[in-house]
Formats: sequence, structure tokens, C-alpha cells
Amino acid sequence: MARYTGPSYKQARRVGFSISETGKELAKRPYGPGQHGNERKGKLSDYGTQLKEKQKVRFMYGLNERQFHKTFVEAEKMEGIQGTNFLRLLESRLDNLVYRIGFASTRRGARQLVNHGHVTVNGKKVDIPSYRVKVGDVISLKEDDKNLKVVEESLAKVSKRVDFITYDENKKEGTYVRLPERNELNADIDEALIVEFYNK
Repeated sequence: MARYTGPSYKQARRVGFSISETGKELAKRPYGPGQHGNERKGKLSDYGTQLKEKQKVRFMYGLNERQFHKTFVEAEKMEGIQGTNFLRLLESRLDNLVYRIGFASTRRGARQLVNHGHVTVNGKKVDIPSYRVKVGDVISLKEDDKNLKVVEESLAKVSKRVDFITYDENKKEGTYVRLPERNELNADIDEALIVEFYNK
């Protein structure tokens, strides 16, 4: 399945959820895209509700269906609560952590930085966006890329970072210090619905 490369605002409006977690996509037009997006729709079935929740999270992290399901299966094999484990695995992706640190202002931009070979993990170049970062790993940029205009502009916009990442401003590097707690992640996600969707 090919990766979606269209407008992220359209995706956000389709599921009624801010996939950038800023609320900007729904600020002006908080209804579905297209000619009939503003028309009242009937109540969703249980399946429709579960599917919508899955799509919200999939769009937010920018995965295709195959990657998304593969990550879900991995979470199933881990100890603990499956839904929480699933979100932790998604948060541990390199492209997501590059975004969380602030090297890019969107996850899509972070994926591009990684793909183009600008990012290092523990001093070694990693160009795979889905790379699973381990607790204690240090994420930085190649020395020649630390002053990239797009990176500096993105870092300038950062007002607050998540608590499971520390950032060294002088070295321009972030450390994944621990796995996130569920209450540190998006409260508008109901991961139990995703578990129900895949366990049908």
C-alpha cells in the first residue's frame, strides 16, 4: 500500500481529529472534506467507530496499513496493556522522536529529514524513519546539518517538549530518557477501540 502524500488537513477533517496535535486543521472548517463534508451524517456503527479511531492514529503517525498492523502485532507480544504498548512503540519511531525533539515542525517533515540522511542515533547515521529508538539513545543531526535553515526555524517554534525526552541546546541533541506514560500521550485517542478493531 502506497503512502498517502496528499494534504494532511484533508485527512484530519475526514476523521475529525487534529493529526498534528495543534488543532489548526479543524480551526476554520471542523467538518469533513469535499462538497458534502458539512452535511449531517448518521451515527457510526461500532465497526465504524473503531475504524475511525484506527485511522486517526494511523494518520497521526503517518504509517501505511501494513506498518501499522505490524506494530500492533508487536505490541500484542509484549507484557502489559496492549493499547499502551502500541502507542509506546509508535512514539519510539525515529521520525516521531525527531518531531518531538523539534528538529522538524511536522512528522512528515521529520520523516524527510531522516530519509535524506541528516539524522544520527548515538553518532551513527540512520535513514530509516521506522527505526525503533531505545531508551538512552541520543538523537542528533550530522555535524554539517545542525545549522540547516529548516531545522533552526523549527527549533525556534518549540515552546515545550515532552518529559520523556531531554534536549541539549548547545549540542543540538535529544535523548530518549524513558518510555512515555499513557497520560503523557494524546488524551483524545481511545486505543481500546483499535484493539477491538483488530481483535474481531
